[in-house]
Amino acid sequence: MTYLSPEILWLAVLLPLQVIAYLWLLRRRKKMAVRFSHITLVKAAAGKGIGWRRHVPPALLLLACGVIVVATARPTAPVTLPSKQQTVILAVDVSGSMQAADVVPNRLRASQEVAKAFVAKLPRDVRIGIVSYADSAQLVQPPTVQRQEVLAAIDRLQLQGGTAIGEGIAISLAAIFPEQSIDVSEIGVRKVATALPESRAKGRNKARNKVAQVPATAPKPVPPGSDKSAAIVLLTDGQNTMGPDPMEAAQLAASRGIKVFTVGYGTKDGEVVGPEGFSVRVQLDEETLKRVAELTRGEYFRATNGMELGKVYEGLQGRLVMERKNTEITALFTAGAALLLALGAGLSLWWFGRVA
Repeated sequence: MTYLSPEILWLAVLLPLQVIAYLWLLRRRKKMAVRFSHITLVKAAAGKGIGWRRHVPPALLLLACGVIVVATARPTAPVTLPSKQQTVILAVDVSGSMQAADVVPNRLRASQEVAKAFVAKLPRDVRIGIVSYADSAQLVQPPTVQRQEVLAAIDRLQLQGGTAIGEGIAISLAAIFPEQSIDVSEIGVRKVATALPESRAKGRNKARNKVAQVPATAPKPVPPGSDKSAAIVLLTDGQNTMGPDPMEAAQLAASRGIKVFTVGYGTKDGEVVGPEGFSVRVQLDEETLKRVAELTRGEYFRATNGMELGKVYEGLQGRLVMERKNTEITALFTAGAALLLALGAGLSLWWFGRVA
């Protein structure tokens, strides 16, 4: 727990003085009581069985004062609260290695089923977009709250060749910020990432050339992970083989405050058997995925089969819907102090017929 006004805590030194003052009053009352000529009168005045009970209300008052001091210092603590996430982009690797049958019926089909279950569990007001990437990336489904459109887009994913992770990140950013021209030339490739639906994929290069004639205005950089309204979930079973550098694409996302959650999917040794009976070795580049997640303040997850992938998506669903952040909890301490004061006053009235 931390404090927004820690200098107030010095008031806590007054609490021991209150204890000393209370003990002094008790001692003074005891001396006064000795002046009575008959001890029976003293006992009658004190009341039968009053003993320890007379110390309870003052103790509660002292405790309440301590809580008030803490409340005045404005304490904060990590609290899990509903996220303000409004847009989630699923960037799915559709390279040839996703046809591997080590996951039944194959990696792509298994990942599609898990992705659809993930989409179904997200809040209805969250906009979801689908990006597929292989030798290039394209926006299969612009962000929408219409779940049937998103599920249909996931079913439309088709295998292609190559793995352009960097372009997958860039196109995802373009889908999040459609008003910006995400200039991929910033990350080593002379083209502009424009979020185009799959139906317009054939004219993608022509569109890019047209947009490239207009200089992109780079927005002012923000702290990594600071944008709470959108996030990218990127899944791959291989390593970048073409297109923009993934790390530079991640830097582009970080400068816009977008978190990239990366999911590494595949066997540990990377060797798979293709449908034709030949062996293909596809090595998962975990190091790059971890660095992308770290740079953008996201997280990296690893899954070797469909069941593990399902658990990964379940974990992601919780992170996207709920988030932990430092929140001021002064109100809780104030309420606690009020409760202690009320309890002390109530017990004093019940036991002694007065508030003392």
